[in-house]
Amino acid sequence: MRTLRFVVLAAALLASGCGVDLKGVAERAKGQIEKKLESVKGKPAGETQTAGANRGRLVMFIGVDISGSFMRGKYFNDSIEFLARYIHAHLNGLGEMEVPHSLFVGSIGGVKKDEAKTLYPIEKFQDRTVEQIEAELREIFPVGRVNTYTDFNSFFSQVGDMIDQKKLLLKPISIVLLTDGNPDLADAGGRNTSDKFRKLTVTPLEGLSRNITIRVLYTDAVTAKCWRDQVPRKRVKVWTQDAVVMAEWKDPRMMVPGKPFEQQAKFFAWVRDNVDFTPRLKRVD
Repeated sequence: MRTLRFVVLAAALLASGCGVDLKGVAERAKGQIEKKLESVKGKPAGETQTAGANRGRLVMFIGVDISGSFMRGKYFNDSIEFLARYIHAHLNGLGEMEVPHSLFVGSIGGVKKDEAKTLYPIEKFQDRTVEQIEAELREIFPVGRVNTYTDFNSFFSQVGDMIDQKKLLLKPISIVLLTDGNPDLADAGGRNTSDKFRKLTVTPLEGLSRNITIRVLYTDAVTAKCWRDQVPRKRVKVWTQDAVVMAEWKDPRMMVPGKPFEQQAKFFAWVRDNVDFTPRLKRVD
């Protein structure tokens, strides 16, 4: 700004014809511009990008379903492989993906109703390769440890508490659920499919942010529709993606063989369009 003032002053004086050493003013302005250019040139390329990336506002919560129906199904291993790449891409801002302000990863449900689960923070996954993140995930979610209940309500309640405790209110929030999407609550009295989804409550999340999205990945088409049309909500947006679509992330047309992960532009574009897509707000009473 100071440099610009010098230039504007020089132009004004030139136009008015005042007897001022315009050459001296111009030289000083030129010197300041060159000095600023040199300071920027001296910084490593990644330094400026990282500084900008660290100012991200997005808060991410990732829940992994380790109930028997999902863990023993055909898509659990695929979901862990995808999640490792998804986390790595977000943390490093690859393919224009937003770097989160905060990230928490935990399991959905437990051996009993309303059981609190550990939410692992962003530091557990930072400065790690895709392979290292995948190894961490497999340690957190071992195939042999199965939860009895897929208690989404308990997970939403714990997320709401964490947002409040960490003072993350009003930030954009993305809650990513890797699950078949089938609620398996301990007190699901109704056998009707609609009844189970009507008993899901996102009330602990309402009012925490003006931009909060629940992304339910690896469902089937019928379950996905129930999430979109049956789960009561006012301000929370819901986005779903079927398992058969999610499995396409590793298609050679998407994840090009032999190309470094950082250069997988088609994969990053696919994620933006099919996972990180922001749906319209739909109120369900």
